[in-house]
Amino acid sequence: MTTLAALFADTSALDRQPAHVRYAPHARARKVAVMDDSSTDDAQLMLDYASGNARAFELLYARHRSGLYRYLMRHARDPDLANDLFQDVWGRVIANRSRYEPRAKFQTFLFTLAHNCFIDHCRRTAARPRGESIDSTDTEDSLAAPDELRPDIELERADDTARYRAALASLPAEQRDVFLLHEESLLSVEEIAKVVGVGAETAKSRLRYAVNKLKRALTPVASELR
Repeated sequence: MTTLAALFADTSALDRQPAHVRYAPHARARKVAVMDDSSTDDAQLMLDYASGNARAFELLYARHRSGLYRYLMRHARDPDLANDLFQDVWGRVIANRSRYEPRAKFQTFLFTLAHNCFIDHCRRTAARPRGESIDSTDTEDSLAAPDELRPDIELERADDTARYRAALASLPAEQRDVFLLHEESLLSVEEIAKVVGVGAETAKSRLRYAVNKLKRALTPVASELR
């Protein structure tokens, strides 16, 4: 049975750029070259971009597009909506470049924009998204080792993944948001608290409840172990 930690870490299925990326349409082809300059921190890149350095934006996009898209996709559970939100977030990064001040990590700035974009969408629609499934965008490239192609292993993995998705979807929105930020943004709990606009203890409590509920949902019941 796949462990909880392994299941949480297995995000390769969503680690692909959205279908309608407009800001860096050839990001995948450029990925190696763009990622060469790893010594420049995000805040400096954002300041450089505000000063007119377009390559600085390419570096920021390459570093953060995957985590941002996974965060939005797991919230939206709808590829078209996730793509729209993804574009909206980067559009806000561009629109706010001249007002950016490095008072906190760039990830805090970016995921605050993402959080607000999703909340704005929910307010506009007056409901949480109702995507049926993310199966169509959650299929891994088939380069697995022979053992991983065994039908029994594939069925077990599919069952674990389905239970994880269902458990994640069942979390209260506030707990799911904090959990996804913790998984995808690389921010501390204190920084996540700033993103969602609550105290650090509240953020810690939401994360703890979310993790505990997911663990319970993903722990096989006694009858399944027989």
